[in-house]
Amino acid sequence: MAMSPVRPVTPGALPYTMLLPCRPESMARARALVSRALDAWGMPELTDEGEIIVSELMTNVVDHTTTALTMVAIERGGPHRVRIHVADASRMPPCIADLDSGAESGRGLRLVDELSYRWGYNDKPWGKITWAELSTRSERDR
Repeated sequence: MAMSPVRPVTPGALPYTMLLPCRPESMARARALVSRALDAWGMPELTDEGEIIVSELMTNVVDHTTTALTMVAIERGGPHRVRIHVADASRMPPCIADLDSGAESGRGLRLVDELSYRWGYNDKPWGKITWAELSTRSERDR
């Protein structure tokens, strides 16, 4: 299994990116990428939320698309904000499911919505990129 290496860059310049197979076991590598970037940028207070968000976005790709490889990225959106991206080959827009209280799955995007400053997706000719932004407490308090 060939995977691309992490591409660390100068904080604030370019994103950290990783190309991963769309399999459940790739989620640990995606979480590590987010953790590494946030640590390098001096934003460790966002690590728990960032790892949950990337896991949920990756789960959607694994469970709801036929994408073989996905690009995961995290980039700075300013001094107090980061954006996590997960790309897939599906043209289906992500949506928060209406669930009954007994449902065993389907809460991932609701969790992303609760934990992020904002989230969304961008259509691409080959599929889409789903993203979520996190901000530090000082940014949220403004």
